[in-house]
Amino acid sequence: MTIQHSLFKRLRNRTAEILEPNRSSDLVSKFFDVGLIIIITLNVIAVIVSSEAELYQQYQDQFDYFEIFSVVIFSIEYLARLWSCIDTKESIGQSAFKARLKYMLSPMALIDLVSIIPFYLSYFFSFDLRMLRIIRLVRIFKLTRYSGAMGTLLTVMREEFRALSAAFFVIFMTMTLAASGIYVIEHDVQPDHFGSIPESMWWAVATLTTVGYGDVVPITALGKVFGGIIIFLGIGLVALPTGIIASGFANTFRRRRVRYGSLLDEALLDGVLTEEENRELSALREQLDISGEDAEMIYKLAIDRLHSDNAPCPHCGKAR
Repeated sequence: MTIQHSLFKRLRNRTAEILEPNRSSDLVSKFFDVGLIIIITLNVIAVIVSSEAELYQQYQDQFDYFEIFSVVIFSIEYLARLWSCIDTKESIGQSAFKARLKYMLSPMALIDLVSIIPFYLSYFFSFDLRMLRIIRLVRIFKLTRYSGAMGTLLTVMREEFRALSAAFFVIFMTMTLAASGIYVIEHDVQPDHFGSIPESMWWAVATLTTVGYGDVVPITALGKVFGGIIIFLGIGLVALPTGIIASGFANTFRRRRVRYGSLLDEALLDGVLTEEENRELSALREQLDISGEDAEMIYKLAIDRLHSDNAPCPHCGKAR
């Protein structure tokens, strides 16, 4: 019983290792990642192509077979992740039930579930085909698990949530004031376009974002002046979220470089990088999504610092 339990645990731990993305040293994990990326990409292409009615009718059987194949693969993946999640780093010190519940409520697990659950529900409920296609497109978000850029973007948005919330609140308030102002000014002369504040919201959105579709425009002199003011406000306000995200990206990559540099400094204390230290640095570099050029630059800076620390004092000639 003990041997069986040990084998069972090792199998579960190995499953967790294979399912963990960005493990370049593990060929099985790499093969698994590439295979899933290909299937997800083909699924997105299939959903887009199947929106052509004639093409879908001509190859309906092939589309259906591929959907069944994909759902089977995604279902096995979801169950395997749910089974092995208790052996991941995030689950250390937690009970199996709590770790699995936490994983099931995580954003990526919910995306995995939404990508397969409509297929099974379709056997019990009827779905509009167009709505079902849109739901299947959720599978494209599964790629974020294998994309360092998308993962970084989500991290930045989570870290800058308060700043982004404040910026969007200011934008919403300005949009409400703009819609209210244009409603008061243009309501009498254009009741069809500015009949109420909610109807005027469309003009406020198009103007604040400086898109200017031109389908709804002020015709009075005061309305044009007011519209010009809103346009200039929009130029600054709409740029706020972009600036926050750009600043967040810069700070995130700076922190990652500092973290990688700190580990490199520790590894170079003895002046030699062992094979194990190289593996740890390589794994951290992939985890932090640091490019090879950046890693080489950080390494050169670390070597320069090491030589600078070991240089003799120019006054006494002794090592510092």
